[in-house]
Amino acid sequence: MNATPSYPPLIHALCHADVYPHPVASIRVIETHISWVLLTGQYAYKIKKPVNFGFLDFSTLEKRHFYCLEELRLNRRLSSALYLDVLPITGTPDKPTFGGAGQAFEYAVKMRQFPADQLLGELAANGQLDAACCDQIADKLADFHGLIARADKASSYGNSSTIRHWFVENFEQINGLLKDDSEQQQMKTIQAWGDNTWQGRAALMQWRKQQGYVRECHGDLHLGNLTLIDKQIVLFDGIEFNAELRWIDVISDIAFLMTDLLRFGYRDYAYRILNRYLQITGDYAGLGMLPYYLTYRALVRAKLALLRMTQLSDVDTYQKTHDEYGVFAQLAESFTARGKPCLIITHGYSGSGKSTFAAQLAEKIGAIYLRSDIERKRLFGYIANEQTNGEVYTQTASQQTYQRLAELAKIVIQAGFCAIVDATFLATVQRQQFKQLAQEDDVAFFILDFNVLEAVLSARISQRQAQENDASEATLEVLHLQMQSAEPFLLNELADVVQVDADNRLNILEKIGCQCKAEPFKIKPFAERS
Repeated sequence: MNATPSYPPLIHALCHADVYPHPVASIRVIETHISWVLLTGQYAYKIKKPVNFGFLDFSTLEKRHFYCLEELRLNRRLSSALYLDVLPITGTPDKPTFGGAGQAFEYAVKMRQFPADQLLGELAANGQLDAACCDQIADKLADFHGLIARADKASSYGNSSTIRHWFVENFEQINGLLKDDSEQQQMKTIQAWGDNTWQGRAALMQWRKQQGYVRECHGDLHLGNLTLIDKQIVLFDGIEFNAELRWIDVISDIAFLMTDLLRFGYRDYAYRILNRYLQITGDYAGLGMLPYYLTYRALVRAKLALLRMTQLSDVDTYQKTHDEYGVFAQLAESFTARGKPCLIITHGYSGSGKSTFAAQLAEKIGAIYLRSDIERKRLFGYIANEQTNGEVYTQTASQQTYQRLAELAKIVIQAGFCAIVDATFLATVQRQQFKQLAQEDDVAFFILDFNVLEAVLSARISQRQAQENDASEATLEVLHLQMQSAEPFLLNELADVVQVDADNRLNILEKIGCQCKAEPFKIKPFAERS
């Protein structure tokens, strides 16, 4: 039990085991700026604070009851086993009863308790996140976003004016709580960037709303709201308290998650999740909004830290929370200063390791990874690992695939990100098309050339076919046709070529990362800040 004199009478009373209708070994209270959560071992009870922050209003019992019911409804979409019931609290604050007779004076959301040490925020802080967790997250989010309700086109949800309102609202809250001149100036700089970016992106915001990308999302996807239960990722505690903050662009959901990963120094995993999500959904157009939403999400976390500070009296906790504000303010500022994009294409036969290396490079430099095997299938209505009838591998289909890859690469570059295009690029005309694209957008251009012995290529292709878990459908016959038709580099291409082999891959990762200046968000690793 960790009750303190600063808690109100109800929370003090709920720190006694005899209040609960089940065995309780110990009680722990977790306090946030909007709620108290009482952990009893088997169950957790969440009680909303009677606060009104503008973006959130729990000021009346009726409102708190309504939002408890909304919390149950919304979170059961992703974690039905955790969210059990909404219980009335009767009696008096000094002698409360869950679900007893009489008039309720408060309500609690009853949840199944899970181990706190498996929260992804805890794992991230301890350097224990892994790639398997990230892949699960991307898969679950892609599935979730594909199933949830889409905003009515006539509603205000997701309109450019609504999006701008919530972006600007952060400054209204933050500026009133800042006393340091440098912190105030930092916010002015970010706000000016936000105003300018909104002007340039308002049409895209409206287009995405009309195309159905504004949906009833989670809305609060930081790592503290994800946990591992039986080695499975579970998402919980989505936003219930304000419909406009959950009826949002799906890319804003992704941005919140990326912001937290970047806060902990996990840029590789932030881009791993982003790329896997995009490969599943095909929503590359959303990249045009990503920097704006990343900045917005960092500002939200900065604002919440400041609001929490107004409720604190402990000096050490106050300073820690102020430091947290500084981290997110720095992140918000970093998202407004982008590096220069680049365009990277691969060159090599099937089985040469292009896809593996391209994915690693994308994580290393913070780039968007476009894979031809996936986009080729998407063009013809297939999912990544689905076997096709051969129609997607005709000469015409290949031309359409390279054209689509060029369109996507342009979207990526114009959104301010580096693009890595993974395809064989064995024909001169294919390489020239992407060289011209780089010249038109005035970005650096690289060709990663993979040289692997034929015996190794054959072995890899045979193994991949046997496993049947990859988007590529290349066979040994396809490999032989590639070798017969491949066109060598022209002399004027050699300056763009970077040779990649087993011995120099790590060096290439460093070389490309430096030469293309692909440092989109220049932040210190979490370990250096703590």
